[in-house]
Amino acid sequence: MPFYNFSQVMEQTDKHFWNTLQTTAAPQKIWAIWTDVPNWNTWDTGLKDASIQGDFKRNAKGIIISLENRTSRFKVVHFEKGKTYTFKTRLPFGALYVKRYLDVKEGVTHFTHEVRFTGLTAGIFAKQFGPEFRRLLPEVMENVRQLAEK
Repeated sequence: MPFYNFSQVMEQTDKHFWNTLQTTAAPQKIWAIWTDVPNWNTWDTGLKDASIQGDFKRNAKGIIISLENRTSRFKVVHFEKGKTYTFKTRLPFGALYVKRYLDVKEGVTHFTHEVRFTGLTAGIFAKQFGPEFRRLLPEVMENVRQLAEK
């Protein structure tokens, strides 16, 4: 996988950042929200629309439309049902990876959303989009938590 163990990373940057929250909701609720692509825009405040072809699984492909009407194609490149998935959006000479994963510790669900720009143009795209993505991430995660706890 194109991710480091973030506990070993000293500091978050616009190229690689994450947010983790805890919830009393069952992990299955978080998973259901995360894999319901047509409804991503109900909790991801940076999205206008999202769609996927077929079931959410490894190699599934979809489209994301930002609030600014930027259309991006994505592909699920890693999938462990009920635990984690990663999707990749190709960028010129690089990629954007979004990894989401969850765990239960002592009856509490911990869920993480991680973002990483890679490739020759990682710095350019991180500078252009990273600050806004980082700013929105805590709000997006809180929206997921609130939906799951309903």
